[in-house]
Amino acid sequence: MSTTQATPDDRSVVRSLLRLWPYVRPVRARLFSAAVVAIVASCLSLVIPLVLKWLVDGPVAERDVGGVWLGALYVLLLGIAEAVLFGFRRWLVARPLAGVEASMRADLFRHLQRLPVAFHDRWPSGQLLSRGTTDLMLLRMFLAFPLTFLLVNGVTILAGAAILLVQDWTLGLILLVPAAPLVVLLFLFEKRFSVTARAAQDQVGDLTTVVEESVLGIRIVKGFGRHRSQAAAFRALAARLRGTELVKARMLAGIWAVIMAAPELAIGAALVLGTLQVSEGELSAGTLVAFLSTALALRWPVESIGFLLAMSQEAATATDRFFEVLDAPEETGAEPAKPSARAGMPAHTVEGLVFDAVEFRYPDAGPASPPVLQRIDLHVRPGETMALVGATGSGKTTLTALVPRLYEVTGGRITLDGRDIAAMPRDELRRLVSMAFEEPTLFSASVAENVLMGADGKAGDEQLRRALDVAQAGFVDALPQGVRTQVGEQGLSLSGGQRQRLALARAVVGGPRFLVLDDPLSALDVHTEALVEAALRRVLQDTTALVVAHRPSTVLLADRVALLSDGRITAVGTHHELLRDNAEYAWLMSGSHAEEHVR
Repeated sequence: MSTTQATPDDRSVVRSLLRLWPYVRPVRARLFSAAVVAIVASCLSLVIPLVLKWLVDGPVAERDVGGVWLGALYVLLLGIAEAVLFGFRRWLVARPLAGVEASMRADLFRHLQRLPVAFHDRWPSGQLLSRGTTDLMLLRMFLAFPLTFLLVNGVTILAGAAILLVQDWTLGLILLVPAAPLVVLLFLFEKRFSVTARAAQDQVGDLTTVVEESVLGIRIVKGFGRHRSQAAAFRALAARLRGTELVKARMLAGIWAVIMAAPELAIGAALVLGTLQVSEGELSAGTLVAFLSTALALRWPVESIGFLLAMSQEAATATDRFFEVLDAPEETGAEPAKPSARAGMPAHTVEGLVFDAVEFRYPDAGPASPPVLQRIDLHVRPGETMALVGATGSGKTTLTALVPRLYEVTGGRITLDGRDIAAMPRDELRRLVSMAFEEPTLFSASVAENVLMGADGKAGDEQLRRALDVAQAGFVDALPQGVRTQVGEQGLSLSGGQRQRLALARAVVGGPRFLVLDDPLSALDVHTEALVEAALRRVLQDTTALVVAHRPSTVLLADRVALLSDGRITAVGTHHELLRDNAEYAWLMSGSHAEEHVR
């Protein structure tokens, strides 16, 4: 999925780039100093033609060898001073701009952690990755070079134009004639190039997404022999990006050709006219040499305008893309408690986990679409384990995700021990509620670090070992470095069952008051499952738990069972009651009868 957005017609490059000011402000002194140094260095190049004028009209005309050597020394010193100043400018900006890039990257990452799950559901990870890498690199390059040299070259052109007009105003006007059409041409170029630059940067994000998905899903790709189709998809996206980059190259080639040709033609005309004036005695040879040297010194500042404007456009697009993410609203903190759907009833405190007329519709769903969950009323008593059973797609995982506020309810409310979770700070809520997902996610860290993520830094080796025992994760002792073994990206060096057991250990290590488990034993073999269930029963005695269950053995961990059907709770009771009285539940559990009689 691409998040490409059309560039608005009224988009302002300057307005976009000004949003970088909070990051640039701390280093503004260094950047201003670097700009001043660059302006001085650039203006030194305009002094050299004046030295040449003195040299030609003076020592050369008078055959003064000593004066010629002195003039050559002046030119050499000016050149060395210019080179040293430009090197000093580079030193001034290198460290602070690296800090600006690091600060922006840190803010982006921090903000991504605070964005709601619904945001991450919509955005491809490759698009986010490209904003944190390619786009920020473009911004650092803009701040280091185009930002400074748009100012430096502008001052240099103005100073050079003044020098040209002072030396000979007729020749100066000839050189300045192309300026007006060039300004109009650059304005039109800026509008067209901005659209193409945005398309290219979005396509980089799409390409990054494909690469990331192919690497993370390499087992699927190889297992199903889909490497050719993946390669074809990559080539198609790469070809599209190549085409866009070629469009950019053609646009740049065209603007460069015009920008370079116009001054060359003007210099040629000025050379012809100046030569005639020298031959007629109306102009000194030294003045003509200085005039042409000044014009040639202005070639780079003029010719670089197209290049600098193109980089500025790309930087403005990168800024827009960066702030598209940064402007996305974060998860809200504590909010005013929502009124209960049963507002007419007497107010009282209910302990445990309570779903009170809860409704939920995904943020991207249309207003006419039915809610995923409709008027969920469910009470999990303190210390009780409630199993949540339902057919695939009935909304079980969505319901469990509402408890830690991974998604916000769109109707009704959820309370923990009588407190509306919408009015609780998220940090507090997530200390009280711990989760284990059906699809376990592990990080590129050690076994211990992965498990202790569930304890908010308050658990030690004893709690770690107890959690591993509950999850029957004794396999970690056989790993090369035990619990200090790095599990690798996504934990793919472990089996599915091993990953699921570590995820379960992470959920119980902190001794949470409320435990939400989304089918946490689905990847375990029957023998390991029985051992985990026996240990988990002891944990559940001290916890209020909601457990999504598909397997009858998991259901038997629960005190009561809630049946979820088409987004509604249709029955609540013990396993045996529902087997006897509810046909849908009996059908869902139909594979359990033999196992139940054996037990």
